[in-house]
Amino acid sequence: MTLQARMSHPAQQLPAAMKALFSLKAATQHQGVDETTLALVELRASQINGCGACVDMHARAALKAGESAERLFAVAAWREVPGFSDAERAALALTEALTRISDRPEPVSDDVWNEAAHHYDEKALSALLLAIANINVWNRLNVAVRQPAGAWKA
Repeated sequence: MTLQARMSHPAQQLPAAMKALFSLKAATQHQGVDETTLALVELRASQINGCGACVDMHARAALKAGESAERLFAVAAWREVPGFSDAERAALALTEALTRISDRPEPVSDDVWNEAAHHYDEKALSALLLAIANINVWNRLNVAVRQPAGAWKA
């Protein structure tokens, strides 16, 4: 079965939006959060949101950047498997909380926040929060238009 997008991607239709989203991603890089962690965050949020295009794209990009297939396979079950640092675990917990904000009365618990703040200073935590927000925007756009996986290669 070949999936077809419902329409041209909204960010391609509005070039200023595409530029803004790419600029936001660029602003989160090299701000105290390891690039590997940012890739894991993008992958995990995309898994939660059911965004096949982003799961495909970010897994491929992470592999190309040297991430192991074993860790990528395990990111959906990061709590139950070894191989993730405490800082990565804190970032993944924050990612899950921010991606699932309607799933609990206190979307980002003090425990989740404090663990993230333990591993990241305010600048890095700001970058992490913006990276999580940015991937969630991409996921929502892709899911809405049914962006096919593999349409954009990393």
